[in-house]
Amino acid sequence: MAYRVLIADDSPAMRSFVRRTIELSGFELSACFEAGDGAQALALLRREWVDAILTDINMPGVDGEELLRRLSADELLRGIPAIVISTDATKNRIARLLALGARGYVTKPFRPETLRAELERTLGVPND
Repeated sequence: MAYRVLIADDSPAMRSFVRRTIELSGFELSACFEAGDGAQALALLRREWVDAILTDINMPGVDGEELLRRLSADELLRGIPAIVISTDATKNRIARLLALGARGYVTKPFRPETLRAELERTLGVPND
């Protein structure tokens, strides 16, 4: 089965890197959408269904924390699993983001197999 994923990050280079990393991992994508911040991500989610969201924390405007808050408060969107991708590996920050509704957390830098494993775990993809 192929999945639809949204990558939210203010850096076009990082969005491209994450997309390429997913492809290199062998994780099957049917569509990959991109947003430069949380507001763009929310607008896109009103038009397109996705299976998972990969979001950075530090973005201008609506940052990753606020995106998680808004997703949790939205009856239509709260079921979409969000995975945070960040350089911040502090336990307090990770705990706060998980409490806000993140279903996973990947620390930069990461390997393709790490990102794939987190996507599969979060989406409940059975291991072959």
